[in-house]
Amino acid sequence: MGDIEQGEGWAVAHLDDLGEGPGFRKIRPALGVEEMGVNAIVMPAGVESGFHFHDRQEEVYFVHSGVLEIEFGDGAVQELGPGGIARVAAATHRKTRNRGPADAVYVVFGAEGGYVGRDGRNPEGEAGVRVRQIDG
Repeated sequence: MGDIEQGEGWAVAHLDDLGEGPGFRKIRPALGVEEMGVNAIVMPAGVESGFHFHDRQEEVYFVHSGVLEIEFGDGAVQELGPGGIARVAAATHRKTRNRGPADAVYVVFGAEGGYVGRDGRNPEGEAGVRVRQIDG
């Protein structure tokens, strides 16, 4: 387990830096996130949450490891494995369960207010966003 590292305008951590065992890992306060809610959840096998919904906050679920089942208020059920992503509107009732044999680890991002659009810019002297092979 390492430490949370911070610099001017950035912070970096590992999931293990944010807690141990099952339950919520509070990413937002640990990293100083100001524009959205974000938590990691470690859910043991055979565990489920109760239904919940939000007044304003749309959520996106990203499954890092394990198997997460999401049940929606309309009765639909979706199973997400590693790399699975789900968007849930604020007012939509939802609950999660882990039917897999191991911990399910997933990250939930929540926000309200809309997409701000593509607002990325290049610093002076940079030609543009590009991907290139690095040696090493």
